[in-house]
Amino acid sequence: MRKMIKDVMTLMLPALMLAGCTRDMALPKRVLWYNQPAAYFEESLPLGNGCIGATVYGGVKTERIGLNEATLWAGGPVDTYMNPEAHKHLPAVRKAIFDGDYKKADRLVRKIQGAFSESYAPLGDLYIDMGHDSIDTAYRRELDIRKAVATTRYTVGGVAFKREVLVSHPDRVLAIRLTAGEKGALSFALRSTSQLRYTVSAEGDRLIMDGVAPVHAEPNYRGDMDNAIVYDEKNGMRFRVIVQVTETDGTVVSDGEAVRVSDATEAVLRVAIATSFNGFDKNPGTEGKDEKALAEGDLKAAGHQSYATIKKHHISDFRALFNRVKLDLRAAGGQYLPTDVRLKRYSKGEEDRDLEALYFQYGRYLMISASRPGSINMNLQGIWNPHLRPPWSSNYTTNINAEMNYWPAEVCNLSECHEPLLAFIGRLEHTGSVTAKTFFNCNGWTCCHNSDLWAMTQPVGDFGKGHPVWANWCLGGAWLATHLWEHFDFTQDTSYLAEQAYPLMKGAARFCLDWLIEDGRGHLVTAPSTSPENLYKTDKSYIGATAMGMTSDMAMIRELFDMTVKATVVLDVDEAFRSEVNAARERLYPYQIGSKGHLQEWYFDWADQDPQHRHVSHLFGVYPGHQITPETTPALSDAVKRSLDLRGDGGTGWSKAWKINLWARLADGNRAHKLLRSHLSYTSPDPSAKTRSGGTYPNLWDAHPPFQIDGNFGGTAGMAEMLLQSRNGQIILLPALPGAWPNGEVRGLRARGGFEVDLAWEDGRLLKVVIQSEKGGRCELLYDGHRIEMTLKPGKNYVWNGRS
Repeated sequence: MRKMIKDVMTLMLPALMLAGCTRDMALPKRVLWYNQPAAYFEESLPLGNGCIGATVYGGVKTERIGLNEATLWAGGPVDTYMNPEAHKHLPAVRKAIFDGDYKKADRLVRKIQGAFSESYAPLGDLYIDMGHDSIDTAYRRELDIRKAVATTRYTVGGVAFKREVLVSHPDRVLAIRLTAGEKGALSFALRSTSQLRYTVSAEGDRLIMDGVAPVHAEPNYRGDMDNAIVYDEKNGMRFRVIVQVTETDGTVVSDGEAVRVSDATEAVLRVAIATSFNGFDKNPGTEGKDEKALAEGDLKAAGHQSYATIKKHHISDFRALFNRVKLDLRAAGGQYLPTDVRLKRYSKGEEDRDLEALYFQYGRYLMISASRPGSINMNLQGIWNPHLRPPWSSNYTTNINAEMNYWPAEVCNLSECHEPLLAFIGRLEHTGSVTAKTFFNCNGWTCCHNSDLWAMTQPVGDFGKGHPVWANWCLGGAWLATHLWEHFDFTQDTSYLAEQAYPLMKGAARFCLDWLIEDGRGHLVTAPSTSPENLYKTDKSYIGATAMGMTSDMAMIRELFDMTVKATVVLDVDEAFRSEVNAARERLYPYQIGSKGHLQEWYFDWADQDPQHRHVSHLFGVYPGHQITPETTPALSDAVKRSLDLRGDGGTGWSKAWKINLWARLADGNRAHKLLRSHLSYTSPDPSAKTRSGGTYPNLWDAHPPFQIDGNFGGTAGMAEMLLQSRNGQIILLPALPGAWPNGEVRGLRARGGFEVDLAWEDGRLLKVVIQSEKGGRCELLYDGHRIEMTLKPGKNYVWNGRS
């Protein structure tokens, strides 16, 4: 457990002084459960330790466990000089923009493109053939997200069978325990397959799978094409899986392709997985690590411990993170129904506040399972992928998805889980500095629309084949760099700020300073500029992507500049650079309110080609930015509300999640909750079923559709934002509490400035707040017209009872 200075300030409203946030509050179970096996990937139950990902299907005749490893990607180190003279086309593109010839600009900007990203690869599947054709009674498949253990139970011929599956972070193995309720009744066979090139061997008590990933996998959206998957076993990423049978009283034999256990009462399987990944800049074939030795080492280390010990270590490690935050919305009845049934009932309008609380914690569960210090940052599907050519390559899409994955990290008290993304930003600087020079003739560094394991940063599009509406966006570096400051703002770790964050922020800001140009009206703008994945319609009816000074660009640069200036003040460095940034910030093209009362997305008051487009990038300044608030910029806030009304409440899963956060920041809890209900609409995993845009699959994964995990994290962040907000030294309590949550309690949310907050409320009114600080500091509490300024000092308690 983290050490925390016990600076405690207690704020109670007068009539309710006895109510409180109990630090050991009892809560309903946090379990997903089902009364049938999973038929589809989107029904399986995910487990992970940041490196190994597993999806458990809970089969009766055959158990299937999908396997992934976070570093198993197609490809190898990126050629940073793939289009070294791309920047020479910029003057012509800019001239076309300023001449108003947007069609020509859209055509010319395609010359400023490079290759597509690579794809996250599926490792394979482990099958446990049980041979049970039918069951008697009592089938139950569940995932306890407080323990990160998946369990399957059923009865055959009067004998109870049970399987437990976990993926241990401290012991670095996937562990499975199988038991039978009658001595000698357990028999099964182990086998494995992969969509990649692989071989399987079985000897004694071990099943071993070796394989190699492609050196290239075309994005799935390019359709059927020649050489979509290319192998080169000399240069591709290698992997090894070792499955060992231990702790069994049965007979173990192998036949070269499978391992068979018979006449047992119990058995434990330990699974070690490793790849040859040796860094983003190392060829995984010729310069890769020894995956065989790595897997053998992990298996040997775990082999010294019993399953009971591994499970104990695993649960202790997991709970140390998960138990930091607890949420109770004072309604627990629905937990006695299967999760898919609950979700369907909820989709039809039934109230289930406990399902909402479960969903909130499930987002935290997924983050702990998929993102740990030292691991690779989460991709579009976290670490779980069954597809050889996954949707959108299961890569890092930096115009929203890669960032949304980490929105709940700090506020939901999982700061350590943020570290993989922060480390990834450091890798992007290496390739991004070349991209800045060769594609944009700028100093500093940037990242464009897509990236991958190899820290690719250049514009994608296959050298002119990609539409500029997505291929040529280049502000990913600026957006990602804001995460560096956010981590500091929540932790107040000045060493991290000085040594890791600020140099990267400065480089991203340097790129923006060089990228900005005069608009001819005294303002600085970006050109060429696009608004992520959206198209404008000019007053002359041209539908295009490329222009100048898109609102999203201006908002992201403004946010990065503000944070960079704050960093220079905290560290007391770079006064000259601070002045340069401040001067440029003052000249940025300002927000514009359009003729419909909306916040303009485009430099001019143009129409949207799709008025209800899924992206709301132009509203960045509200969330995740901090520039537009109801208190400080009421006119702009009203314009944002109008924009959201015009966009509508539809959209993909992650789009709805973003809108939840936006309405929460605008202090409209009921509208945020309405979107949450829509976000949690049941979506069938059957690919033949007609599905609405957005929603939630039976295993509570986000439905884009298809599955994208960013919507889960955006939904969790949005719920936190409804309960607690913080900015500019202020902590805002219950800023967007919806009427649907009249009573509740939350513990352990984090606020900027290094504070931790517990809240309790009843009949929609705050009962009590407890604030702790690790390092002490100033804060200002805001609630319903109350404003309290204070300085928390180490070792001293502060009490306010509503009368002072």
